[in-house]
Amino acid sequence: MASSTISCNASDLIPLLSGGANATATAAAAEFICSRFETVSGKFTDAGYAIDNTYLLFSAYLVFSMQLGFAMLCAGSVRAKNTMNIMLTNVIDAAAGGLFYYLFGFAFAYGAPSNGFIGKHFFGMSDFPKPTFDYPFFLYQWTFAIAAAGITSGSIAERTQFVAYLIYSSFLTGLVYPIVSHWFWSSDGWASPARSDNLLFQSGVIDFAGSGVVHMVGGIAGLWGALIEGPRIGRFEQRSKPLTLRGHSATLVVLGTFLLWFGWYGFNPGSFAIIFKSYGTSPGSSFYGQWSAVGRTAVTTTLAGCTAALTTLFGKRLIDGYWNVTDVCNGLLGGFAAITSGCSVVEPWAAVICGFVAAWVLMGFNKLADKLQFDDPLEAAQLHGGCGAWGIIFTGLFADKTYVSEIYGGDPNRPFGLFMGGGGRLLAAHVVQIVVIVGWVSVTMGTLFFVLHKMELLRIPSEDEVAGMDPTSHGGLAYMYTEEEIKNGIMVRGVGGEDDHVQGHVGVL
Repeated sequence: MASSTISCNASDLIPLLSGGANATATAAAAEFICSRFETVSGKFTDAGYAIDNTYLLFSAYLVFSMQLGFAMLCAGSVRAKNTMNIMLTNVIDAAAGGLFYYLFGFAFAYGAPSNGFIGKHFFGMSDFPKPTFDYPFFLYQWTFAIAAAGITSGSIAERTQFVAYLIYSSFLTGLVYPIVSHWFWSSDGWASPARSDNLLFQSGVIDFAGSGVVHMVGGIAGLWGALIEGPRIGRFEQRSKPLTLRGHSATLVVLGTFLLWFGWYGFNPGSFAIIFKSYGTSPGSSFYGQWSAVGRTAVTTTLAGCTAALTTLFGKRLIDGYWNVTDVCNGLLGGFAAITSGCSVVEPWAAVICGFVAAWVLMGFNKLADKLQFDDPLEAAQLHGGCGAWGIIFTGLFADKTYVSEIYGGDPNRPFGLFMGGGGRLLAAHVVQIVVIVGWVSVTMGTLFFVLHKMELLRIPSEDEVAGMDPTSHGGLAYMYTEEEIKNGIMVRGVGGEDDHVQGHVGVL
């Protein structure tokens, strides 16, 4: 919280109160006024901390609601026979992530080796609370960690053993993600813009809410998981074109998308962590402050998502010849993932450009995935990895000088966006970020998935995949069917013309 200390000195008040009055009485009056003033000033300071912590807690609650959005989106995007499995993985992402982030992750993320912080914070938070380091901060950071794990679960849906989910989720939230967040968000991180000196390319990396730290980490992890597992049965077995194995509920996809949209207002604006901060030269000198920047960030987030959704709507209409609601939902989320890096430091008009390009990035990566026979049921690797990388580049191009100075310090010579006249140093730092994240996640998560594959702990048997994971691994179906429906093949019935035979084989519903 940015609050200046206001002092009261009785000796300064005595000349104002004297006017011929008794000197002893005047001094006593001055002391009384100062004591009351200091009490009131302390209350304002307390109120400031309360406002900032309440804001951060509310933002954490919003980001946590994204887990429900992930659950609904994932559930709607898989076939009905795998619904219980994907829902359980979303629960485990939050539960295992909470424990492992507390035991290990938070220390890796915000520990400073120079002062022994990491050692003190394994298995607890011994230094809490502090003025700028209170319990709401931990809760907020935990919600980001489990968001990264939730992204990965979508890429490997419908063919992954549940034990693999348990292992990768714990590893991602306990080590892989925290290390990345330390590099780019901690004041001790080598590429953090919050460093007091030795900034990377004299700027550090401006990844405000995590296009790289969260979305690229989750997307690249999912990329390796899906690559090592291979595509789902039936996905690329036709010679003419890939077979689309559609999810069972567009309703759940749309519901999940709106919940994620809602939660993004905690994800991006909430990343300020504090709201009670003036940008004026003196308290009360201007209505403009961090509260204005929070509002602007919500606007840029909204515009990027809306632009990406509309671009996807018309782009897919031109490419495929129809209006597809699930494609539009993914386009919207791609716009959000892209703007997450620069949401606080760009103008609203630039956010429109960000969303427009993000939509084409997603559609392009989806086409490439089909060409390479890469199967990601939720397009998570393309969406979060591809659009996240574009968002990092976008920030290096369009970050505004004034906003960068306000949010990351008052140095007027601090590098900003290349297209805004700020030179190429910020962009260079962001290219380094992309390379480092891809390398780190590939080495750690790629190795983990490969080891699980070699130990036969990664992919389920083909007969279980055909039958569905719910009846084979989770004790039953998510939905109630009559015996007649089951006898008539509701679990394997095809839906759609010439593809009926193949879709029936792999179990569409």
